[in-house]
Amino acid sequence: MKTQLRNETVHFGTGSGSPAPDAPTIVFVHGAGHDATVWVMPARYFARHGLRVLAPDLPAHGRSSGEPLQSIEAMADWLAELVDQQCRAGVIMVGHSMGALVTMSFTQRHPQLVKKSALLGASAPMPVGPPLLNAAADSHHAAIDMANTWSHSTVGRLGASQMPGIHILNSGERLLERMSSGVYHADLAACNAFATPVTPAQVPTLVIAGEADQMTPAKAGVKVAHALGNSEVVILRGCGHAMLMEQPNEVLDTLADFILE
Repeated sequence: MKTQLRNETVHFGTGSGSPAPDAPTIVFVHGAGHDATVWVMPARYFARHGLRVLAPDLPAHGRSSGEPLQSIEAMADWLAELVDQQCRAGVIMVGHSMGALVTMSFTQRHPQLVKKSALLGASAPMPVGPPLLNAAADSHHAAIDMANTWSHSTVGRLGASQMPGIHILNSGERLLERMSSGVYHADLAACNAFATPVTPAQVPTLVIAGEADQMTPAKAGVKVAHALGNSEVVILRGCGHAMLMEQPNEVLDTLADFILE
């Protein structure tokens, strides 16, 4: 699906369901350098369980036009405009990595729009090391190599997948290679600059952390959950940061238990 927002084209996934007009809406927010395709499996699942799905490509990502937004807060406010345009009631927010920061910021800045939230691979702050940030600034492939390697566990780096025929390490690399020049650096710089304190959650929140996550360590996710207060934590054993690729079934089961309860 596509729409117009701020005179730019926004593409978004709906999960191809047939929800009732007044059904709850779940919003999926992708991470740095990614797009809405990372949410295909959960989007389809929740669409087929009666929810309206909104999984957008952020500006300059995927098939959405425009320039990359320069801060997490700007992404949250842009998303609030999209939600206001597309949704009729409060939403359930789900974000991964950078998307987790956007989800937290969205919930803090627009609390009246949120019913529940889920944070995958979360850390606040979310510092990005100079080698990765500098390589991204130079649009050097080393940025993709570093991020893709660090995002997978030891088993994930071997390419093993729950989905037959898929080599997840290569899939992660191809996904990042689709970005336009400058997008990855803008995303990483936005994550690195995020300094808003985590405040107590006004809505029930789920935090999913990967035990083997090198990008946003599990202890960082636990710290976020403690700061939020009104939250629960699930740690995926042996899982890296790329949890949507490494353990898609476990992620989906955890989200379903939280969202459909």
